[in-house]
Amino acid sequence: MDMTRIVAIIQAHMGSTRLPGKVLKDLTGKPMLARVVNRVRRAKLLDEVVVATTTKPGDDVLVDLCKSEGWTWFRGSEEDVLDRYYRAAKQFSADVVVRITSDCPLIEPEVTDLVIKEFIETKPDYAHTRNYPRGLDTEVFSFDVLERIWHEDKNPAWREHVTPYIYRHPEKFSIKAVCNDEDLSFMRWTVDTQEDLEFVRRIYDHFGHDLFSWREVLDLLKEHPEWLEINKHIVQKTLP
Repeated sequence: MDMTRIVAIIQAHMGSTRLPGKVLKDLTGKPMLARVVNRVRRAKLLDEVVVATTTKPGDDVLVDLCKSEGWTWFRGSEEDVLDRYYRAAKQFSADVVVRITSDCPLIEPEVTDLVIKEFIETKPDYAHTRNYPRGLDTEVFSFDVLERIWHEDKNPAWREHVTPYIYRHPEKFSIKAVCNDEDLSFMRWTVDTQEDLEFVRRIYDHFGHDLFSWREVLDLLKEHPEWLEINKHIVQKTLP
């Protein structure tokens, strides 16, 4: 029997340059982080979901939320997020790590499960989503690969984003893109600005809960294509 332990690690902190404190912004009566955690926990192939925040006093509020909600949490480096992931994965005995960011309140458990399934079946070093709306981003890699990049990556700018060392070195790693049939990557479902928050709030206010699927969101946006204009002009921050 396969005893692989699959752990989702959701990185979260209060310090956001474009929308400070965004992870606690209200979405129909609950903080955004709660919506993310609730949705990720519905993925069927996960053994554990961990919120990984920083040791900064400003993030005490996130630990308080984790405690009150009964979530598993970890505290580590603010800037060296790769180190935070490595130590969290080690502490919670992860064989496979699923990376999620806390600014994706529309994250889809069905898609997360799909990426994990592809990873388990095809055994690449790294699997990730492609052609899905931005905000359904899921990355999956083994603890061994995480430990390797933790040792090898000497670039602080890359370490802040955890995985650039992998996709900047395709000659060193086998990479599997889990693609949506239709390219929907022009849709911006992540929250980095006030406009992004306004867009996501329209969706949450419509449903009134976080149990909807990403397909239901697509149907809703067909009825309200004008909502896509709210944050269409926002430029995604470029990774190093």
